[in-house]
Amino acid sequence: MKITEIRTHLLEHRLETAFESASMRFDKRVHLLVEVICDDGTTGWGECLGPAGPNRAMVEAYTPWLIGKDPLETEKHWAVLYNALRDQGQRGVSVCALSGIDIALWDIKGKHFGVPVSTLLGGRFRERIRAYATGSFKRDGVDRVADNAEETGRHAADGFHAVKIKIGFDPSEDLQVIRAVREAIGPDTRLMIDGNHGYDVIEAVRVGNAAAEYDIDWFEEPVIPEQLDAYAEVRARQPIPVAGGETWHTRWGFAEPLRRRAIDIAQPDLCGVGGFTEAKRVADLATLHGVRVVPHVWGTAVQIAAALQFMAAMVPDPVRRGPIEPIMEFDRTHNPFRQAVVTRPIEHENGWVSIPDGPGLGIEIDRDALKEFAPKG
Repeated sequence: MKITEIRTHLLEHRLETAFESASMRFDKRVHLLVEVICDDGTTGWGECLGPAGPNRAMVEAYTPWLIGKDPLETEKHWAVLYNALRDQGQRGVSVCALSGIDIALWDIKGKHFGVPVSTLLGGRFRERIRAYATGSFKRDGVDRVADNAEETGRHAADGFHAVKIKIGFDPSEDLQVIRAVREAIGPDTRLMIDGNHGYDVIEAVRVGNAAAEYDIDWFEEPVIPEQLDAYAEVRARQPIPVAGGETWHTRWGFAEPLRRRAIDIAQPDLCGVGGFTEAKRVADLATLHGVRVVPHVWGTAVQIAAALQFMAAMVPDPVRRGPIEPIMEFDRTHNPFRQAVVTRPIEHENGWVSIPDGPGLGIEIDRDALKEFAPKG
């Protein structure tokens, strides 16, 4: 079996109502899928985190190193591609593109051996994952406090045991949002806050201390990811556990934050950290430092399936009262092609998501949807 072709599929949908985090504005949803095709007809699928256009160019740049090669040699291909651009590509788009390719190769490997990727990663510890709802962005033309309270209350009513909201704008208004959301979801639903690196240390410390009374599970990306000293200071000067890592790439990107205990919860994104090959290393590294792993998920059903396969194989933390089970980030913002790209949507049931048990990622792509959501013109 040899790789004969690599295709990219850019998906796009313009939103009727734009929304924003503290670091990014979304007036359309744009994602990139990667398809690796073999001479025996086997096809693998992956997804890249981040800007679709640059990711597409990087996937095309990597392609010559893969054509004619055995797709099962995932470790070898990861090393070859990483080293090919090592001098200028240790982080960022180059690793996001590598991630999409790596996921597709693992999908092929699972299909070749007739088992889910989770089995290849060492075995399935669980068949379903409890999900938490991500949303509550700042939407154009609406009252943010009331809008976030209504949305999160709806998620709790739908069965989600936890919700994550977006802050990082104005500290005073952010605290109003946190208070309103806690009132809307009640005392038993877990609540996480995500700053999307919108604060400096002074603001983050103020918000963390003031928000602690609302029983916050974690404070995600309080400051910009490059500033590890700032992360450490925020962690030391306020009581909420600090999470981060969706913008840290490869084991080298996580090594220093983990060594310095700058975070309590590591959030590698399979589509950005380096695919299955590297996510496994990052999870093992986090375990060595006693740091929890809660993968970041932001994409289509391809990424959701990949995250589920990875989390199925995550080894439970051995604690005295029983294992700490991982939880799944489940994006609830508007994205009409999120589930349309697969023939069987991966949805939640009362806040739980079942892990596909078919070979590879366990999904089948709907090619009609790829055509429908391809950029027009």
